[in-house]
Amino acid sequence: QVQLVESGGGLVQPGGSLRLSCAASGGTFSRYDMGWFRQAPGKEREFVAAITWSGGTTSYADSVKGRFIISRDNAKNTVNLQMNSLKPEDTAPYYCGAADKYNGFPQMGRDYGAYAYWGQGTQVTVSS
Repeated sequence: QVQLVESGGGLVQPGGSLRLSCAASGGTFSRYDMGWFRQAPGKEREFVAAITWSGGTTSYADSVKGRFIISRDNAKNTVNLQMNSLKPEDTAPYYCGAADKYNGFPQMGRDYGAYAYWGQGTQVTVSS
């Protein structure tokens, strides 16, 4: 059983930056591909970014490409999401998820159903 805890959310002005972190425990972190999703009120959970177990492959939603960077540190059991040039439409709770690497990173991490474990989320609010 893997436990995930997100942190780093908050209130930021448009154009600002935030760095989210997700700390994993209770399992072998390098066994898992990791992803970030978000879910604005009244909307379905939306893919944001994902990274393979080794860190060798990353993928991003078109809406965040060029602004967000996903990274991981397998020695520290953490995955991070650096968010730059934030926009009001980025406002949402952000969730990290863990998917077994033996699934093969389906749809480049976009397959919500491939993630077996989720954190409780951290709120990001972009507003002036």
